[in-house]
Formats: sequence, C-alpha cells, structure tokens
Amino acid sequence: MATPSEQMNKSRTWRRFEDGKNTWDDWTEDVFNYDTSYKCPTYVHETPPCQGSCPSGHDVRGWLSIVRGLEKPPADVDWHEYAFRRAVEANPFPSMMGRVCPAPCEDGCNRNEVEDHVGINSIEQFIGDTALANGYKFEPGPDTGKKVAIIGGGPGGMAAAYQLRLMGHGATVYEAQPELGGMMRYGIPNYRVPRDKLAAEIQRIVDMGVEVHTNTRVGKDVTVEELEKNFDAIIWAIGCWTGRDLPVPGWEGTPNCVTGVAFLKAFNEGRMKVTGKKIVCVGGGDTSIDVVSVARRIGTSPNLQGNPEDVIHDDSLVHDESLEATREPVDATLTSLFKRGQMMASEHEIEDALKEGVTILDGVMPLEVIKGDDGRATGLKVCDCEMEGNTPKPIEGTERVLEADLIVAAIGQGGDLQGLESFDNGRGLMDTTGNYQVKGKPNHFAIGDIVRPHLLTTAIGQAWVAAESVDEFLKGEEIKKRPKVDVHHFDLLEKLHEAGLDPEQFDPNSGDLRGTSQANYAVHNYEDRSFQEIISTDEMFLGYFEVTPRYKREEDVPTADEVLGHFHERVKGLDEETARKEADRCMSCGLCFECDNCVIYCPQDAVYRVPKDQRTTGRYVATDYSRCVGCHICSDVCPTGYIKMGLGE
Repeated sequence: MATPSEQMNKSRTWRRFEDGKNTWDDWTEDVFNYDTSYKCPTYVHETPPCQGSCPSGHDVRGWLSIVRGLEKPPADVDWHEYAFRRAVEANPFPSMMGRVCPAPCEDGCNRNEVEDHVGINSIEQFIGDTALANGYKFEPGPDTGKKVAIIGGGPGGMAAAYQLRLMGHGATVYEAQPELGGMMRYGIPNYRVPRDKLAAEIQRIVDMGVEVHTNTRVGKDVTVEELEKNFDAIIWAIGCWTGRDLPVPGWEGTPNCVTGVAFLKAFNEGRMKVTGKKIVCVGGGDTSIDVVSVARRIGTSPNLQGNPEDVIHDDSLVHDESLEATREPVDATLTSLFKRGQMMASEHEIEDALKEGVTILDGVMPLEVIKGDDGRATGLKVCDCEMEGNTPKPIEGTERVLEADLIVAAIGQGGDLQGLESFDNGRGLMDTTGNYQVKGKPNHFAIGDIVRPHLLTTAIGQAWVAAESVDEFLKGEEIKKRPKVDVHHFDLLEKLHEAGLDPEQFDPNSGDLRGTSQANYAVHNYEDRSFQEIISTDEMFLGYFEVTPRYKREEDVPTADEVLGHFHERVKGLDEETARKEADRCMSCGLCFECDNCVIYCPQDAVYRVPKDQRTTGRYVATDYSRCVGCHICSDVCPTGYIKMGLGE
C-alpha cells in the first residue's frame, strides 16, 4: 500500500541513490572500492542560493548563524549587534527590507526542497527592529578628502552614501522631494512601512556626516556643471517617478486616468484622504496591490468636492481631514494579464488584498477606456486573454465594461530626465557598464530604477558595487571586473583574524613544504569557491534535516468589513525566542554547521575536530591525510555539501 502524503510530509527522507539501492554498502567494501580513487576530502565553501538570489548580496547564512547562536561574536560584542553589523554590510535598511522586500532569497532557499523556506525576511526585520531599539549607530571611515555627490535620497542613494562614508569619502545627497526615502516613503503605504522606523534608519545614515539638500532638483535648481566642478564623482540614483500610461484607446488626455506612482504619491504625502467610488487598477505587481489596498482603506466620501483625480494631478491640493469622518467603502478591482500563479505580486500580498475585499480579475486584458460626454472615463472595456509568452491574445466573446470613476495604470515606471537630456539613452533611462559607470562619462555613476526598474533591494545592491567602483576611480585605480558570484562573502581569514588565529607568515625557505597539515601558514584542506559557485541541493544530504514547520510572523490583515480606515501596521515582528527558532531552520548550505556527521562516520578516524582553541566558523573539522583512504563516506553524510572529494586529480 502506498504511503499517505500526510505521513510522507511528517517523516520525509531523502537519498542520493537510485531506487532499489536504498541502504548503505558495507563500510569495508566502501573503503576498498574507493581507495583506488586517490581522492581525499576538501572543505569547500560555496555561496548559498538565498544569498545568490538576493539583489543586495546579503550574507544571509552568516547573520542567520549568528542569530541561532552558531557563529559566536567577539567577547566584547553582543550577538544582537554582531548580527546587525553582518546584515548591514549589504543593506543599511534591515528594518524596512525585512518588511517590504518580496524576498527572492526565500524563493531560492534550498529548504524549499525539504518542506518550506526559512523566514529570512522575518529574521531580518527582527535584527533591524532590535538595532533601532538598542540605538546602534554607524561609524564613518577615516576621511579621504574626496567628495561625492549623490543625486536622489531613496534607498539606492542613501545606501550609496552609507557605503561611501564607510570608506571615508564625503557624501552629499540632493533630493528633489521634501523628504528623504524615495519610493520607500512616497511609493509604499504607511501600514507596510512604519514612518518612524523609516525615518530612524535614514537618520542613522545622515548621522555619519552625510550632507543633505532636499527640495533640490538637479538639472533645474543645480546644474550638472556645478556638480562636476565641486565634486570628485557623481552617483545618479534618481529613480523612476513617471508611471507608464495604459496603451489603449481613450487613455491619453483623460483626466481620471492616472498612474499608480502618482496615486500612491498623493496618498503617501498625506494629501489624498479619500478617492473615487469605483476604482479599476490595471497591473498585477506589488504596486497595483498597494493601489487597491489603499483605495479600500481610505474609501470615498459624499462630501468630496471636485473629482477624485484632482488631488493626484495638483501637488498643492490637500483634502480636508473632515472627509475622513464621512468615509464610505469603495469598489476596488485589479486586473492582470497573467493568471494568479504568474502574477508579479507576492502571493501573500494577493491573499491579503482578497481578504480586504479587493476584486482580482486575472487573465484579463484592457481594450479601451470608455468615456462620457464630459470627457472623463466611465469605465474600462476588457476581455479575457491567453498569454503567449508576454503577449496577451484576446478571447472573442468575453468583452465587457468595468465601471469606474478612476482608472489607475500600474504597469511599470519610467525616468524623468528633463534637464538631463545628455544622460538619456533614448528610453528615459541611463546606460552604464557592469560596474555602474555611466557610459561615456567616467566620473558619473548610476544605480537603481534609472538604470533598470526593479526592486528596492536591487538599488541597494547596486549602490554597494557603485561605491566600490567610485572608490577605485577616486584612487586612480582600474575599476576591477566583478566576480561571477558578486555578493558579500563570508571571509574565513577575517574570521580567523577576529579570533586571533591568523595564519603565520609564509616562509618559502622553511624546509619541507610538501604539506600544510602541521604547518600554520595556510588553512589546511580548505578551499573558497564562493566567488564562483552557488551550492544546490544535489550536493547536499537533505535526509539529515527534519521537517520543521516555519515560525511565521503574525499579520494584522483586516477583513472587507474592517478595512475602511485601517492603517495599523500589517506585519507583526517575531520575538527573540521565535526568531532564533526560525533561524535554526537554516541548513547552512555550503558551509559547515558543526553537525559532527563526518567525524562520527569516518571509518578510519581520519576526520577530526579542530582543537577548541583553534576553531572558528568555517574551521571546525579537518582531515589527517595519512589515515584517509578516500572512501567518500564523510562527503556522503555531509548535510551542507561542504565536503568535496578532491586532491587526487
């Protein structure tokens, strides 16, 4: 009889062998068979897929190891701060990104092959919130005397300022909006991004000695020539603040057809208190979800003067707060070309929107804006469609009209390079090299959406690469080619240095150099391939890991009857105990996590624990090659894929 699926999920097993070969061979037979291979174990450090999937290159495995208590901080450092310092090597906004990043790291997590990914975002939020509560600060590096202008104070621009100040370079930020934060402030609703925590994470960077000029648009208030005269380099992080129009008849020039960027900006500035009675938003990504979720929260009002689009078009217009007292629910509909499973929005965001009373029509394409005699839209004509690649094909006979007094397009964003035309690549964006140096302008660099609209964390990751490129440029060095796996790597030598275990200076005249087992000028049988390789599950022994359900964050998601006026933060952070339990689910892919399997199962006692006073993370076990016979058993039973058989070829 077949094993029930429920039972299989409770006691999952995994093996590397073909069906029918499901038991270990005789140990002695293994020894004699593999003895002819001349291969012995090497401890190979590889990049985990969570980190490889993260656009900012977070050392995810590293700070998870710290939270779970596996990697120990120096004696004078609290583990909370140690985890924070490791996390912000890549991202100075852990509190924010732990809340709003769509978490491609979790999609890449190898634990998905066991049962469910590690809740990386939730632990990042815990680290970030703890850091704010404890008042951790950033310290700038020694002053270099060099000055860099950063155009744009969003996540990319502020991350660039942070990285440059760590290097000791001066950083001056020019921001066109009244406040710093970019799309974190003006593009994401306050119930997803708490404004107090956003302000605190930004201020922590400003406190490093970053000079800030808000309400200052470069190309209008300040010329590029002035910047080039006063600064040694310039980083453009201006984002994409113009939404794409809907490419259907009737859209252009219709006043109550607006973009998602403009809609959310009016709300996030506090100017839009209510909206229309019937909202239709075309999209399918997270921005479109934000639009309809905001609409359901602010509602409409019978006392609204004028039209709902007025406050969106006019930056000086502010709704009277008295409108909030007369709020009524709105009908909010989201249409998507793609079916729900292929929509760009995060699955949990889609589920939350449905719970809040949003109508989602998937597999639907817009055809035409229907207008009344006054020239305003009265509805959007749509039909069902099938996707052929990224091209929608209409299904005849499914046409209908969705009534609307406000139609919102959330189908993408574009740049606004007015006054900066010499930087325009013809598509409203800037072209750069792989190191984010603007093509044809050697002292200019560009990052974020103005290069390629993508995630907030993408801009943060590009800021790090650009800052390193700027640093090399300012030193007069050649800007280096980036590694194949371009992330913030764990550095074993740095860890050994932190523990006072630096290898000795190599002396080529020291005598017999045929091995490093007893010598201390190199790390015995360790190889770092993390710059070239990302480890996959076929290199790991997944049978070691028990099925452990994820410890999920609680969410305060209102129902359709509760959503009106509901602006409480939606995500509730993990407490410390739960955060540590969730971090403990990490499988430490590509790096030893001290399970002792290789020591226990080695039939020759060749694998041994490094003496306690010489151990660090990544340096827990070693091999006595005078005993090793190349039987491969240690490699077979290594859960993390850290042991590779080599050294014989």
